[in-house]
Amino acid sequence: MQLDPTELTPVINRMKRAQGQLAAVVRMLEEGKDCKDVVTQLSAVSKALDRAGFAIIASGLEQCIVQKDASLDKKELEKLFLTLA
Repeated sequence: MQLDPTELTPVINRMKRAQGQLAAVVRMLEEGKDCKDVVTQLSAVSKALDRAGFAIIASGLEQCIVQKDASLDKKELEKLFLTLA
């Protein structure tokens, strides 16, 4: 199953923001910033990536249903969901 990049523009944007946040976390660590601030930023990055992952899976699921694409069976979809758990 191929995902349509035009449908995933918000996900791509979210991941680019997460990439910037992750770079900020690395900088904070290198600069010896407060642990609480670092963990707060790292949590934001983690949540952004989780949301992006779920959005990708949801888009793929929708595509399978709308196009009746049987390339992903129930077990494979379950495995994808569990990789983000």
